[in-house]
Amino acid sequence: RLGVSPMPLYTRVGNKAALIDAVADHLLVDLAPATDAAEAWPEYAGRWCRELRERLKRTPDSRLYLGAREPYVEASRPLIGAMRDGGLSTDAAVQACRLLMWATVGFVAMEQASSLHAARARRGRLSGSNPEGVTPEEADELFELHVGLITAGVAGLHDD
Repeated sequence: RLGVSPMPLYTRVGNKAALIDAVADHLLVDLAPATDAAEAWPEYAGRWCRELRERLKRTPDSRLYLGAREPYVEASRPLIGAMRDGGLSTDAAVQACRLLMWATVGFVAMEQASSLHAARARRGRLSGSNPEGVTPEEADELFELHVGLITAGVAGLHDD
């Protein structure tokens, strides 16, 4: 769109995949919010997912978050740690982290692909229940519900 060849950039980073990885590194480098020892892991997971969502929303090209596994692994370490500190086994924490991460990435991809301003007003009492679309406020409510259902489900599965 800018009329500039990508070749000079690729000579610095390698290729398009390397460029996408570098953008993902930059996007996720300090993702994890500070942990609080008094905070239960589901609340921390919610804060972590909200931060991931906000960062991904700043990147209009969803292809940027489909590759680059290593930045996601690094960004997820504090979340997995909080889950383990909250009583989940390592396997359960990794599984829960993956569920939350994939759900968040998918949510943002759908959010960016749809027209959030399509709905004039809430048709019913439930956010997202208007077939014409959702407002940004409803998208926020749906995201909170989305993350809450996943964390409650994981907690229920692994409750001792």
